[in-house]
Amino acid sequence: MIRSLHRSRAYNGLYALYMVAFYVYLFAPLAVVALMAFNDSVFPSLPWQGFTLDWFLGQDSQRVGFFHDSGLIGSMVTSLQVAICVSFLAVGTGTMCAFLFEHEEFPLKKLLYFLMLVPLVIPGVILGISILSFSNTLSLLIEETTGIYVEGLGPGFWLVVLGQFSFISTLATLTISARLKKFDRTLEEAALNLGANRFQVIWRITLPFLRPSLISAAMVSFLMSFENFNTTLFLVGSEPTFPIMLYQEVRDGISPVINASSVVLIAGTAMFALGVMALSRPRKELTT
Repeated sequence: MIRSLHRSRAYNGLYALYMVAFYVYLFAPLAVVALMAFNDSVFPSLPWQGFTLDWFLGQDSQRVGFFHDSGLIGSMVTSLQVAICVSFLAVGTGTMCAFLFEHEEFPLKKLLYFLMLVPLVIPGVILGISILSFSNTLSLLIEETTGIYVEGLGPGFWLVVLGQFSFISTLATLTISARLKKFDRTLEEAALNLGANRFQVIWRITLPFLRPSLISAAMVSFLMSFENFNTTLFLVGSEPTFPIMLYQEVRDGISPVINASSVVLIAGTAMFALGVMALSRPRKELTT
């Protein structure tokens, strides 16, 4: 047994100071944003003017709170819809890609795996511009050839989903593949020898083993989609997502409602994370 290295008081003190400074740096901006959301002032800054909930619940012409701002609420609903669609598509595609790359052998496998990783190293701005240019070109070609305008190829909801899916699916694939690498395939062989078909094996043995990674992939996909800005900025149509709406609001002038929106997001993200942790609690594993 290797003994723990001796650490002096100076080392322990500096380490504790570093950890305190790190967490202060990490959470101080969030604390300030949350504090200013309850400040009774039309400017989100000090000095403190008193406690108020107007920036959340206000309804008059001077102070329209977050929960009564139709633009912000509508954009949040749009972001939720986009994130749900992207999550389902990314997890479904990621699962199939994980099986393809981990359980199958075929020509050019390494090349295809490399191409799958390419969207992760392309800047979001370039990715958004490329998808917009491609969709516009394809839309014009179809319209000139058939006279039919394909609405889904223009800037809007489905193009945002397609743009985010193009790189988030890669993250989902990597998350699920990491879990699938640990799977003992003799369990599948035993089930097949006992009379189960391939679908039954995957449904009753492989997918339950992948459950933690599927939940993790869905969580990562949802959060990545909800907060995405760079790619979405070039693909959004008349219904902006929540990050785009916040950008437009900040561009026109900072308001305490933005702070209130941030508090709602922080609280929502925390609740979402706790819910996912509860769902992904380890159960009895088929194999270790």
